[in-house]
Amino acid sequence: MSNLDSGTLVTVVTIIVAGLGIVLGTITPAVVEGRAALRAIEGMTRQPEAAGDLRTTMIIAMALLESTAIYTLLIMLILLFANPLLDRFFS
Repeated sequence: MSNLDSGTLVTVVTIIVAGLGIVLGTITPAVVEGRAALRAIEGMTRQPEAAGDLRTTMIIAMALLESTAIYTLLIMLILLFANPLLDRFFS
């Protein structure tokens, strides 16, 4: 790997980092969304009269959590297809 030129090395490292980033950036919100849904369902079973408020709060929280995964995807797509680091090496 030491005999690669700088552009190839940056591309390989970017692909590895993007892969790891998308894995962590999607698993973390998915786990937290599952926990939030679990807690909301537990709250609905304990207090059925508060189910409407809990459902609304859970949907808003899940939308915010899902936007984190979408932002992660956006950043990883930028790194893969419009890599600003490549301009630095090939200007």
